[in-house]
This record gives sequence, structure tokens and C-alpha cells, in this order.
Amino acid sequence: MSSPLLIRGAIVVNPDAESRTDVLCVDGRIAALGERAVKEAPAGTTTLDGTGQYLLPGGIDPHTHMQLPFMGTVTQDDFFTGTAAALAGGTTSIIDFVIPNPQQPLMDAYRTWRGWAEKAAADYAFHVAVTWWDQSVSDDMGTLVREEGVNSFKHFMAYKNAIMCDDETLVNSFKRALELGAMPTVHAENGELVYLLQAEVAKMGITGPEGHPLSRPPMVEGEAANRAIAIADVLGVPIYIVHVSCIESAEAIARARARGQRVYGEVLAGHLLIDDSVYRDPDFATAAAYVMSPPFRPKIHQEFLWRGLQSGQLHTTATDHCTFCAAQKAVGKDNFAKIPNGCGGVEERMAVLWDAGVNSGRLTPSEFVAITSANAAKLFNMYPRKGVIAEGADADLVLWDPAGTKTLSAKTQFSKNDFNIFEGRTVRGVPSHTISQGRVVFARGDLRAEAGTGRYLKRPPYGPQFDAAAKRAHDLAPTAVAR
Repeated sequence: MSSPLLIRGAIVVNPDAESRTDVLCVDGRIAALGERAVKEAPAGTTTLDGTGQYLLPGGIDPHTHMQLPFMGTVTQDDFFTGTAAALAGGTTSIIDFVIPNPQQPLMDAYRTWRGWAEKAAADYAFHVAVTWWDQSVSDDMGTLVREEGVNSFKHFMAYKNAIMCDDETLVNSFKRALELGAMPTVHAENGELVYLLQAEVAKMGITGPEGHPLSRPPMVEGEAANRAIAIADVLGVPIYIVHVSCIESAEAIARARARGQRVYGEVLAGHLLIDDSVYRDPDFATAAAYVMSPPFRPKIHQEFLWRGLQSGQLHTTATDHCTFCAAQKAVGKDNFAKIPNGCGGVEERMAVLWDAGVNSGRLTPSEFVAITSANAAKLFNMYPRKGVIAEGADADLVLWDPAGTKTLSAKTQFSKNDFNIFEGRTVRGVPSHTISQGRVVFARGDLRAEAGTGRYLKRPPYGPQFDAAAKRAHDLAPTAVAR
């Protein structure tokens, strides 16, 4: 256990309020707040001066891919380097993805990913992807929920002939998730249309990265989002749409929520700040570095996504951190469809969102906390252990310097990739200290991450949204006519 830590003089920001409050951390938990924090500090307590700074709950990135084998290669960041980079950026927990191959038992894939993650420096959990269906998959879903603390399952509606779910698999998996009290999550892109459009774009003689967004236009995402939402509505299960990148998908979520459906949306930091002009960079390596799915969109979509966060129709921010270097991306030099999909960002997410969100007036500090930690903690049933500064919560904190500045660059990042999608952007508002389990793991540029110190987070099923859904289903249950 870490030695006791007292943080004094900072403005504590929770998703519902701000107050200047001292915070005492003991044995990895928040032990006391306010005057009690000072009075109850044991002998040998280390004091950290937070004057002029905010104290925020540690960030939660609900969408990362560390050490991911994908498209014939493996990401640059493994679970140690990726979580270490996260800590440097103020993110203290991640939810990564177990992605079984077609016909691979879910439990086999889960055990493989758990082994890879033992070196993590920050706390971590897993969504488990359902990539095929039979009774064994249903059984494994039950084991994962009841014994392993998995309460969310991922469904790829894209990547035809690989890990794409057809509608039958979606229906079966969503129904099983509802029975288990687990959240279905969806990568919403129509895989059949993407497959067709990739071939059509190639026929036009467009083989470079500029072909990537042409093969995945916004309506491809919007159609899939609408379809997934409709299936969830019929079955009465809550649903979480990952990396919402366009107006069409965000509107689908807003319409469903206006009907009273429990639909939740995630947006990536990159989609809020980067537009599709990057794919027309004359340098192949630069353009290819931005290839991810869904792709970056025309600027008109970015403002709509910000409004979604402001209005509460979009709920969480993530990165889809999935790092492939220039040599790996070069495999698709003659065919954009073969460029490994993925970008970084776990290290930069908090700073770019503060700079573009709080500094611009789009977000209050409390709203920033909600979209970077609290909402993810609530949706995936980790709250109030995570996502809030309160007695008994994990001492995962970030001391935030609102006046601090940094120019983002691959040359100075801790991530092992050779590219930074925010290259050259100067941000105002940066973490000065990151605290994980009550221990300072990052202090003004000094990263003190240690492999294996991250903990696997078991997440119980049946979050509050499932209790509400069950009551609603009971209230609206049809009855037979007695004749």
C-alpha cells in the first residue's frame, strides 16, 4: 500500500459540484474530505499542494485497444506502455476489449487478454466482443458476467468476413445480455455497404488513404446505429453506441432518447477535433496514420458532436487508442482497405477536451468530469468506486493545472507509437500530478508507472438502467384477451 497522501488547497470538481476541499488518501482509498482530512492525517503523511489547481477524479477511457492483434499485425502499445501513457495524461482506468476470432470460445480469448493485461500500470476492465453465435457463446457470456465481472459485450457491425455480427447474432446476443444484466455495446457501421464501397472506390482508381472515408460515409454509420437501436428497442435492452462520429448517428441516438429509450453515446476526442482533410495529405505516411473507423468527418459533424455532449445526448468520451506505426500502416500503400485501422490518444484525451471544451465555454469543469469519468463509471457500474471524489472511493485522482500549457508531439509522448494525431497542437490545461490507488504516478513530466500495479476491475451486472428497464417492461407487458 502507498503511504498516506494529503492534497490541500485544490478545488475539488465532481460531476455535480465544485468546492475547495482538502482530500486525504489512505490505503488506496479516499479516507476523508475537508477539515477531517487534515485532522485525521496519520503520521508520515505526504502533503501535496494543490493551490491554484483543480482536483478531478481520474479519467476513465472506456474504449482502448492495447496489444491488439488486428489486420495481420499487433499494436505498438501493450498493456504496460499504453496504461503508462494514460497515467501521464490523467487517465487512471481503461476498459479494453477482448475480441475472439470467429468460432473461438469467448473464455479462451478472455484468458488470453487477461494474461496480456497483467503488466498494466493502471486499473483496467474488459468489454468482451461477440463475434459469432451458438449455445457455447451464450454459456460463456453467463460465466463472464457471473464469475469474471464482465458487464458489457461488444458487437462489430463492420469488418465483413472477419468479426462482423449479422442481425441474427445481434438479436441473440442482445437478448442474452438483457437476461444477464450486461450492456450491449455496438460499433455501428454497415459492413455490407463498407465492403461494397471499398471495391467501388478502388474501381475509381483511388487506392490511397483518401479512399478510406469515401468507403465509410456518414450514412453507413447512421444506418447501422438506427438498426442496432431498433433491435435494442424491440428487446427492451439498454444499448451503448461506441465512437459516434457523425450527425446521422448522433441524431439516431437523440431520436431514440426522445422516445424514452435508454441509448447511450460515446464520442472520441479525435472526432471532436480532427476533420477529414487529413486524408488528403500528400505524404502517404501522414494520411495513413489517421486511418481509423469510423473515419474523421467533415467539420460540420464536429460541432454537432459537441452539442450532443452539451445537451446530454452523448455521454462519454474515449479514444479508441489503437496504435500502428508507419511501417505497419505501409502494408496498405497500394490499397487503403489494407491499412491497419487505428489511432492513438489515450495520453492526450483529457488535455485536448479541457482545452477545446472547458476553455471555449462548451463545458463546465463539472461537465468535463462527467464526460471523462463519471458517466462511464455509472454506465458500466463502477460508480461510486470510480468517477467521483468522495469518502470510500478509489484514490484515483488528477491534479489539474488550468494555466499549464503543452505542445503535443510524437517526440515527447509516452506512447510508443511514432505518430501523434494532435501533433503540434498547444493545449492550455494539463495534469500536473496523477494519483493512482493513492500513489503519485506522474508528477510534472516525471512518469513513475510500474508494470503490474494496475488492478483488474470486476464490474457487477444489473446497473440502475437495467432495474428501470425491467420495471418498464413489467408495466407495459401485454396481456391475452380472455374469450
